[in-house]
Amino acid sequence: MSKELLGALDTLESEKGIKKEVVIEALEAALVSAYKRNYGQAQNVEVDFDQIKGNIHVYAVKEVVEDVFDSRLEVSLQDALAINRAYEIGDDIRFEVTPKNFGRIAAQTAKQVIMQRVREAERGIIYDEYSQYENEIVTGEVERQDNRFVYVSLGKVEAVMGRSDQLPGEVYRIHDKIKVYVSKVENATKGPQVFVSRTAPDLLKRLFEQEVPEIFDGIVEIVSIAREAGDRAKVAVRSNNPNVDPVGTCVGPKGQRVQTIVNELHGENMDIVEWTDDQAVFIANALNPAEVLDVIFDPENERGCTVVVPDYQLSLAIGKRGQNARLAAKLTGFKIDIKSETEASDIMDANPDDVAAAETETTEVASDAAVQSDAGEDEEPATSDAAVATPASETAVDESASDAE
Repeated sequence: MSKELLGALDTLESEKGIKKEVVIEALEAALVSAYKRNYGQAQNVEVDFDQIKGNIHVYAVKEVVEDVFDSRLEVSLQDALAINRAYEIGDDIRFEVTPKNFGRIAAQTAKQVIMQRVREAERGIIYDEYSQYENEIVTGEVERQDNRFVYVSLGKVEAVMGRSDQLPGEVYRIHDKIKVYVSKVENATKGPQVFVSRTAPDLLKRLFEQEVPEIFDGIVEIVSIAREAGDRAKVAVRSNNPNVDPVGTCVGPKGQRVQTIVNELHGENMDIVEWTDDQAVFIANALNPAEVLDVIFDPENERGCTVVVPDYQLSLAIGKRGQNARLAAKLTGFKIDIKSETEASDIMDANPDDVAAAETETTEVASDAAVQSDAGEDEEPATSDAAVATPASETAVDESASDAE
């Protein structure tokens, strides 16, 4: 058993990367527990493992006392002096108590300890490997599905995708290849647990990085994303090179780049808008495809504004079930109050003093604030399929900036 054990320790260290000293320390602790379980819990014992020969010795540790009350833990001073004249009261003496049949117990215990260390090492390796992919996009294969999760194989580990992380209406079939975003990696008791998502806004960001080299290289930057997964998303981009059009670059020739991402997300509509330091222009861009006449900032609320649109564009600016306005609010971080031109004119007539104060913050916005791509003749602007809702007199959308993430 000694030679086999030493060989197993060497193999673990070379193949699994588990240091021999770590296994020996765990083995000695396990053998102490095994000895007490078989030969008496009250004893104070130590186990020594000879790393050269592989021999195992068990020692009972007893304290030198004047009067012995428990022979399993104590030894009299007279008996101690008979062993060695240098012993004094309070010293500890080790007596070898290795049982004859302890080899069998040691072998069973060693097997259990080694198997446990192997499992722990494998879990550690898997955790270290997949923790590097956290906040990244990977391709997995659908293995199975139940009422709670879709289980996606990532190779050495099975990731889980909860209901909130699944695209609405998307059907997952066994052996389907899908791209998922690794949202979290946990080193749980039963092994590493990887959580993936198809609805995270950062999935969209990683997809653009894959399809648009300029984004990956940092020439074009994604500033913010507002997404209602499976339906529609707005992406604000800016260029760090004045000679590069950020919107046209992301859209690609004839819309090929953005269409690839739309196909990956099963038809999720994309609005790509240009980010600018001028907040009024940025808000107008975010409301694409609606035409914006004025953006009036609220002097009492630095994150509030009123957007004026033509009467016939009101329903388009609001969007189906308020989606266009809601996504624009998430994208910009502003509370956006949308009014028609007629409605805004009536308010101005009714409250000329209040409007005059607000007009100091008004910025005129060009009517062509919708997304345009000037990258080349073959490039087309990102399109929006926002349905026209029943015109509403007024819609206010309040979204915090943090919701855009």
